[in-house]
Amino acid sequence: MQDEYRTVAHAGVHETEVNRSRFLCALAPAATEQEAQDFVAAVRRKHADATHNCFAYVIGADAAIQKASDDGEPGGTAGVPMLQMLLRRDMRYVVAVVTRYYGGVKLGAGGLIRAYGGAVGEALDTLGTHTRRRFRLATLTVDHQRAGKVQNDLHTTGREIRDVRYGEAVTIEIALPDAEVEAFRGWLADVTAGAAGFELGGEAYGDA
Repeated sequence: MQDEYRTVAHAGVHETEVNRSRFLCALAPAATEQEAQDFVAAVRRKHADATHNCFAYVIGADAAIQKASDDGEPGGTAGVPMLQMLLRRDMRYVVAVVTRYYGGVKLGAGGLIRAYGGAVGEALDTLGTHTRRRFRLATLTVDHQRAGKVQNDLHTTGREIRDVRYGEAVTIEIALPDAEVEAFRGWLADVTAGAAGFELGGEAYGDA
């Protein structure tokens, strides 16, 4: 699994103009390929009068699903440069649709490649991205007497507490970078005098 990737926090649109042609790049997060396809379809409905609605999307932390479409532009001049821009920026779980309204001046293959790739790059810069990092989930089990101090110490050290459950003991679920697991295990033993339980779980991605 990839240690980290970048994505967009929310949907947005950025417009550029190249030789009188308007290029509107719509970006959105997409958790699944179906979400990406639904977004593409929605943009195409909204801009049904446009000359072209080209798209690219990357789904999966390891970029397992990659699709691109030139939507009538010369082969390889629109969707592929859009996809390459997303991959070059380490973008994942994201969909981009570039809508073109033709302005009467032909751009040529090189011009189209620069325009479509550039539209995506500018939109990423303008709308902003954030990093998500791979974490190991871990479950701590502590008695009620120590639970408050442990939670405070976790907050103080910037640990992400994902869940707290109260029963005969207090169960706290946290997320840890892989490289810090052993050091954390030692820290927990120190602050609880060895009384806390510690169990590693699966992996998940969270905001870095």
